[in-house]
Amino acid sequence: MSITVKNISKFYGEQQALSNVSFSLKKGEIVGFLGPNGAGKSTLMKIITCYLKQDDGRIQVCKLDTLEKELSVKKNIGYLAENNPLYSNMYVKEYLNFIGSVYKISDKEKKIQEVIKNTGLIIEEKKKINKLSKGFKQRVGLAAALIHDPEVLILDEPTTGLDPNQLSEIRALIKNVGEHKTVLLSTHIMQEVDKICNRVIIINKGKIVDDQLIENLKKNNIDLEQHFQKLTN
Repeated sequence: MSITVKNISKFYGEQQALSNVSFSLKKGEIVGFLGPNGAGKSTLMKIITCYLKQDDGRIQVCKLDTLEKELSVKKNIGYLAENNPLYSNMYVKEYLNFIGSVYKISDKEKKIQEVIKNTGLIIEEKKKINKLSKGFKQRVGLAAALIHDPEVLILDEPTTGLDPNQLSEIRALIKNVGEHKTVLLSTHIMQEVDKICNRVIIINKGKIVDDQLIENLKKNNIDLEQHFQKLTN
């Protein structure tokens, strides 16, 4: 398994953000991680990526424990945060060169050109990031998440604020990447899950309330949005 989450709990003071959360993801899965605001999605993603530490339970990424092998875990993960923090005064290629240096990639120039091509950034690679549209900034964030060729990709609301054309292009990109990696995708957009994902995990009030294949929902004529509303209201 690429990700194994076992009995994870997290508190912020007296407020419990996560309660005994468990699931596992394997290579080639694109999993939609759904939940209302405050359900615990971002908290769990930050724990998986080692930006936060859990209060209880264990997580393994590529068989590496997140508490014991933090740096090794980070090398195996590409993370696109919801607010997609970028150095806006850098040029696209300059920024990717910087990220490649952070990961100490040996064939850096080759990998930069590869991710620029794969994320559709060729026509924008010589521009400053602050001159890019929201859609192309998302592509830069994805390129940075992919440059070290991680086995696991964690995407927190990757299509928020995109126009219909940008949505379609970013969805296609994520789906293509997911054929060879493990993708955990947090979103509020139900159509996103239906078009990209092959599995859905729903969390509410810090607990997993559903985990099943998208094809099973379709086979049973279950509307995902109605199903989500039923489980989270």
